[in-house]
Amino acid sequence: IAMMMPNLLQYPVAIFAALRAGLIVVNVNPLYTPRELKHQLQDSGAKTIIIFENSAHVLSAINDDLEIEHVIITKIGDYLGVKGRLMNFVVKYVKRMVPSYKLKNTIPFKTALQRPVADFNEVQIIPDDLAFLQYTGATTGLSKGSMLSHGNVTANIEQLKSMLNDVVEEGTEIWINALPMYHIYSLVVLVFSGYDAGGLNVLVTNPRDTKGFVNELKKWPFTFFNGVNTLYESLLNHPDIVNVDFSTMKLSGTGGSACRKSTAERWQQLTGKVLLEGYGLSETSPSVTVSPNYLTEFNGTVGMPIPNTEISIRDDDGNEVTLGERGEICVRGPQVMKGYWGNEEATSEAIDEDGFFKTGDIGILDKKGFLSIVDRKKDMILVSGFNVYPNEIEDVVSMHPDIIETACIGLPNKRTGESVKIYVVKSNPSLTEKEVLKYCKENLTGYKIPKAIEFIAELPKSNVGKVLRRALRE
Repeated sequence: IAMMMPNLLQYPVAIFAALRAGLIVVNVNPLYTPRELKHQLQDSGAKTIIIFENSAHVLSAINDDLEIEHVIITKIGDYLGVKGRLMNFVVKYVKRMVPSYKLKNTIPFKTALQRPVADFNEVQIIPDDLAFLQYTGATTGLSKGSMLSHGNVTANIEQLKSMLNDVVEEGTEIWINALPMYHIYSLVVLVFSGYDAGGLNVLVTNPRDTKGFVNELKKWPFTFFNGVNTLYESLLNHPDIVNVDFSTMKLSGTGGSACRKSTAERWQQLTGKVLLEGYGLSETSPSVTVSPNYLTEFNGTVGMPIPNTEISIRDDDGNEVTLGERGEICVRGPQVMKGYWGNEEATSEAIDEDGFFKTGDIGILDKKGFLSIVDRKKDMILVSGFNVYPNEIEDVVSMHPDIIETACIGLPNKRTGESVKIYVVKSNPSLTEKEVLKYCKENLTGYKIPKAIEFIAELPKSNVGKVLRRALRE
């Protein structure tokens, strides 16, 4: 079952119901384009989708090519009573934020909830049963589904719990969740861990509305706050943030993308709390390392391995390096995925015979056990915590009829960490940047869209014809 929603209450309700029923959940970015959605639904083989009405037009554009049997549509106000009905009307007919769509035999989310309960035989779930297909970008251009079992996810919840035992008080904590639930960081670290602790998750649907976000923060005596560097910077740059009461906040964490020292220092100055950075991946459910809460200042590392997690730093030949030397970060633990859905070749390349997952990230493990990320082995670009793979961008852009070939790199960006730049070799001299950008917006979700486009006579290549992205970066 696929789920394509922003941070609405319907999302966790649907996820917990699906997991209890023994279904495999496929989380989908609600801002995906038809091309991106089509690949994920076809690859996963999802038969049912619960979709936000504002995104239904995307499914409508490709539904004839899919084998989706059931479409359940939810609206923004479905859990808000009379106020919600008014909100749904305004969003659709006044603000016209719901593009038109044509889908047959759809079921309203509220109708699905109100139907009589069918005879239900409780499913006996074992740890090895799959819970999620969590799609992650791929160096080949097409995203791959990380197979996360119930055992993987519950192990990571327990691992995180053991790191926070001295901080969390069951039944009293309030998490501010402004990270999208379709992202594994939000789902496991905030929603599931918060639920396990009997806590409250405050779901922020649109954190880009910084003014509204700050006003929401004023309402809650929150105890936990997590975000990516971009989110922290947007809050710190808002003049009203000084009027938020941080006195109840016990801990604030960050991950998904590198946190700048300046951001961490400003946050600590504002709140009195150290910004604790962690590291994880979709393939590891997600957490691998967490910064201990005894730190008195931001130290620039991503913390220490969580319990029952082994980290091996290896050279290009697969040999373990000595402490303090850089190498590829390899991870073994109960949170490591079972493999990539329907892709044994990619699985065998990613997980060695000893069960170590090769992350593709380059790091250094120091004598105290702290891990630092120093580079990425892949050409991956990190935009606001989201992975962008150059091959996917290049594959899409190169399909434009007036483009011969293209190359994609990442550029430093103060707001998002990195942004996408493409170099384009065009066959039609009249092709403009505006036309290329329009094409990209039609085929790529927001964070993948190039912020810079440069036309070039030819791309730098090796003697065997491989595009030299490094030369373009330099």
